[in-house]
Amino acid sequence: MIAGTIFVIDDNPDNLSLLASILRERGYQIRMATTGRWALEAIRKSPPDLIMLDISMPEMDGYAVCRELKAGSDTRDIPVIFISALDDVLDKVKAFRTGGVDYVTKPFQPEEVLARIENQLKIRSLQRDLERQNAELQKRNEELVAAYRAITEHQRTEQRLELENVGLKEVIQSDSSGDEIVAASPAMKKVLQNIQQVASTDSTVLIIGETGTGKEVIARAIHSQSSRKNKVMVKVNCAGLPAGLIESELFGHEKGSFTGALARKVGRFELANRGTIFLDEIGDLPLELQAKLLRVLQEGEFDRVGGTQTLKADVRVIAATNRDLEKAIREEKYRMDLYFRLNVFPLELPPLRERRGDIELLARRFTLKFAQKLGKRIEEISPKAMEALLAYPWPGNVRELENIIERGVILCQGSQLEAGEWLPKPLAFSLPSSRITTLEEREREHILKALEHTGWKVSGNGGAAVLLGLKPTTLEARMKKLGIRRPAPDRSSAGESAS
Repeated sequence: MIAGTIFVIDDNPDNLSLLASILRERGYQIRMATTGRWALEAIRKSPPDLIMLDISMPEMDGYAVCRELKAGSDTRDIPVIFISALDDVLDKVKAFRTGGVDYVTKPFQPEEVLARIENQLKIRSLQRDLERQNAELQKRNEELVAAYRAITEHQRTEQRLELENVGLKEVIQSDSSGDEIVAASPAMKKVLQNIQQVASTDSTVLIIGETGTGKEVIARAIHSQSSRKNKVMVKVNCAGLPAGLIESELFGHEKGSFTGALARKVGRFELANRGTIFLDEIGDLPLELQAKLLRVLQEGEFDRVGGTQTLKADVRVIAATNRDLEKAIREEKYRMDLYFRLNVFPLELPPLRERRGDIELLARRFTLKFAQKLGKRIEEISPKAMEALLAYPWPGNVRELENIIERGVILCQGSQLEAGEWLPKPLAFSLPSSRITTLEEREREHILKALEHTGWKVSGNGGAAVLLGLKPTTLEARMKKLGIRRPAPDRSSAGESAS
């Protein structure tokens, strides 16, 4: 239980006494008020951790009190749980729209009230931790920027190199494999935030990005921050295996199950038991194997090729692709239900041309890496060379930058990488335009297509939920969030047919 101070507002002394008794017994500190005005004054002087607020009160009802709380900078973030004698849907909707986080109906059960309070206090505690971490990160970033601005071109000494190394550590996260994520740009900072949010869960992650953007590095970062970090992460390159061997690689096979199967083979899912499996280039998985992968994701089980025993798969799945899976679905080359199972937590990696703020840091890191590897002392990248690196569009992304820097270090004869033949040449072709549609827009499009295909039937056999591989309640929630409503019947058409 998370201890805290709870402010109870109710014009009924009996209700106040009952709630105070329940909460004090659980260890909470209690403050009380019988009117909204008095409560607001007390709360503004000393904000509590949570407020229990009755709706029906004379002079100033609970809705008005909550609106004033949400308007104040010192009180807007305090969670408010409404109390009401009416179990009315409209009252609940109004309570949530006013800013409440929960709603308890009188007469209430003590354990229910305590559970709801503890849940909201845990959420608030997590929010405070995140706010504190963000503030610390912002402060470090500001210090780093200020330090860089203070350094002039005439101070390129060992002191500057040490400061840059400190700066690199501030924006680079390392995982146990030694891979590093450079995240100075806003786009990559957002990626890191998403990694931190999803890593501790067992949810399936779909990493989407162009070739060379570092999808495997992201997968390893997620694994290294997960509860499975002490177990293996097994990688499968779905594009690098012959079509006839992919099933055996994923699920294993029994001796004699096909020509050449001279012994039992343990598949990648079995090897990754209690760990993570990284399915790279999942967009290249043959259509006939997609149903078998879907079974693993839905039911957590699989069979070896030629086997009769069903095996359980306790595996966290991370998939990656550089393909447009929505287009593949439209072309009937990819299963929509598998896509939705993989797309639980989509994570889009920006191409390097959209994260210019990371290019200089990446270039310096690769320079140090290859200089050390080749036994050279290269301390700088010249301003002219850096200008060329920043101007290039990097169609091959981080991987191309790494290869270019390696070439430059090999050719470098001094202590500084000068502009020269090692730099990339201007492109003779144009890059594809950036995506215009968001993930939510594409998800909305697919759900609409499924609904139209099923005649707007949501649940049951032949319904859109079955087609998409979702629970009906999940689909309905997504429809509500995305603003999907069944179209009204064409009245003019109906009138014409009736005439």
